Amino acid sequence: MLLGSLFALLAGLMWGLVFVGPTLLADYPAVMLSFGRYLAFGLIALPLGWMDRHALRQFSRGDWLEALKLSMVGNVLYYLCLSAAIQRAGGPLPTMLIGTLPVVIAITSNLRDARRDGRLPWLKLAPSLGLIAAGIALVNQVELAHLRADPNADAGRYAVGALLALGAVVCWTWYPIRNADWLRHHTDRSPRAWATAQGLTTLPLAVLGTAGTWLWFSLTDAPWQMPFGPRPEAYVSLMLAIGLLSSWLGTLCWNEASQRLPTTLVGQLIVFETLSALAYAYLLRRTWPEPATLAGVALLVAGVMWALRVRPEPLAAEAAPH
Repeated sequence: MLLGSLFALLAGLMWGLVFVGPTLLADYPAVMLSFGRYLAFGLIALPLGWMDRHALRQFSRGDWLEALKLSMVGNVLYYLCLSAAIQRAGGPLPTMLIGTLPVVIAITSNLRDARRDGRLPWLKLAPSLGLIAAGIALVNQVELAHLRADPNADAGRYAVGALLALGAVVCWTWYPIRNADWLRHHTDRSPRAWATAQGLTTLPLAVLGTAGTWLWFSLTDAPWQMPFGPRPEAYVSLMLAIGLLSSWLGTLCWNEASQRLPTTLVGQLIVFETLSALAYAYLLRRTWPEPATLAGVALLVAGVMWALRVRPEPLAAEAAPH
């Protein structure tokens, strides 16, 4: 339990970095950020795939197809929605909506996976979910107040950003549950090799996406310079850093956590991503969080600690037929 929680914490620290990219590269379109990140991830996965070639040979055609689905939804589509949402609505609103993932995944998994993992009793789970939800609401109440005070705020642009962030929530509700299904049914397989497999299946998607973006920009005379944009050094270095740390290392740590913890519990630990994203946002702003924000963070941490105390209970055996 402790080791799995530590792996989830490391995954959250790595994944929080993905919120930094769209802020530092605000002059880049979301398609360049998404495909650039996963092009870097795929290239990084090539030498890692050579190192894990013996483990990768154990994967069947169905395994590779599953890795492709996970890569398409949990990687490319998720980050395309998220980066576009951040650029349209700013960092706080998407962070707020992504921050609901611990609650959304916990409820979804508790309804779906109780027979496999045991059911976390709703009465015991409620305080944890309530603390997490209250913490997220308190943190983002402060952020939304800043947005309302902005005289240049565009309500339509924020609405589109909110819808895109909701799309990211849907993608990342589906991804960890589906990913955990595979990992829990293949406990003899290497989580590292599975992370590498997802990187390898992401590469052709990123290559096709980059080529399609380049062609579209050429046909429409778009102002963005391909392939690296107006600030190639910043773009390439940031894409490589996010590709290595967030995409590969973050996925590896998450796979390790998913094999050790019930899906209902590991879903709540995505709260570490929200905390990391907020911390990085304030570092970029060079400001200290307001007291209400710190109180919200305390509620988030308390909710996670409470969740770690709850143990799943096996479902009662069905009555034998008479």
